[in-house]
Amino acid sequence: MGWMETLRTGWEAVRSHRMRSGLTVLGILIGIAAVVLTVGLGEGAQQQVSSQINALGSNLLIVSPGSSTDSSGVRGGMGSAATLTIDDANALAAKDAAPDIAAVAPIKQTSASLEANSTNWTTSVVGTTADWLSARARTVTSGRFITTADDAAAAAVTVLGPTTASELFGGLDPVGQTVTINSIPFQVIGVLNSAGSDSSSNLDDQAVMPFSTVSTRLVGGSSRNSVSSIYLEAKSSSLLSAAYQEATNQLLNCHHLTASSADFTITTQQSLLTTATSVSKTLTTLLAGIAALSLLVGGIGVMNIMLVSVTERTREIGLRKALGAPPSVIRRQFLVEASVLGLGGGLIGAALGVAGAIVLPHFISDPITISGTAIVGAIVVAVVIGVAFGVYPASRAARLAPIDALRSE
Repeated sequence: MGWMETLRTGWEAVRSHRMRSGLTVLGILIGIAAVVLTVGLGEGAQQQVSSQINALGSNLLIVSPGSSTDSSGVRGGMGSAATLTIDDANALAAKDAAPDIAAVAPIKQTSASLEANSTNWTTSVVGTTADWLSARARTVTSGRFITTADDAAAAAVTVLGPTTASELFGGLDPVGQTVTINSIPFQVIGVLNSAGSDSSSNLDDQAVMPFSTVSTRLVGGSSRNSVSSIYLEAKSSSLLSAAYQEATNQLLNCHHLTASSADFTITTQQSLLTTATSVSKTLTTLLAGIAALSLLVGGIGVMNIMLVSVTERTREIGLRKALGAPPSVIRRQFLVEASVLGLGGGLIGAALGVAGAIVLPHFISDPITISGTAIVGAIVVAVVIGVAFGVYPASRAARLAPIDALRSE
């Protein structure tokens, strides 16, 4: 019996028991669909996290202040102290001390209510310098961004995020309009491009102003020179580590501290991305493990059905062997039947997984990536499961003695 005849016979055996074959395939296709969806969810989550982190800026380092301790000895979390100042930002901008840092953007952030005509909107006000645009990899869709001259003059100007501009002016062009904060008029000189949201805030809902303007006109007091964070842009991704080391050494020298007593922290995009990706991979592995259990159950179902098939077809096997069919042909026939069941379950399961990846994002907030590698791998695994769990029944059929098989009822 050739391969074509073996394939035809195997297909006929599967088709002649549609209900039994369908229930066997069901266990495999559920597992395959689950694998495709879980891998797609994991990859989609990783891509979403990566895009959110990359939206922070290009080759970005974020310097945050350390923790504070109040009079009763209660320690605040990292970032609660006012240990960073505008002088630190100026020191980091010195090319002789930090040659691999391309841009330095100190941040002073507060919340304020902006008024325009009869409309008001509460948003985040960000005081910074002209380097903020480069460090955060942002662009201006209309108008212009703040300049060094604006910062030097503490000019009453602002650049609005697209959401803020829409809430205050609707469909009108905001550039050239005036917004009022604490009875102080500010001229809108530009509108930022849309950047979506990061892990903690809406990047499209903010008003950016010169650092000196926020310090003197909106905050004032003893904390006017303090900064909430400092954004640093390395000259290239390959120099990110060098820029990190230069920033650390410069701040330690400015604060007269050692590395063990540093009152600041520096984080990089890579560290954030590595942590987030690690979490996503762990969850994906867990879900894939659960899906693998479903595949195992499906494989056991294949073996049970094939054992039943061997029992039901004992006389057929005996007749084939009596007519001269060697054990290898009998074994091959049952392995082909098991492979057909595995392949059928794999193809249908992969199709259901792809359909789920297309439909589910309309009902959930998480994206699902359709991975060609996962689909092909799942189908191959389905066939392997069919073959692996069909080996024992096939071997049992091949070992039947012709005379015993012919005498069985």
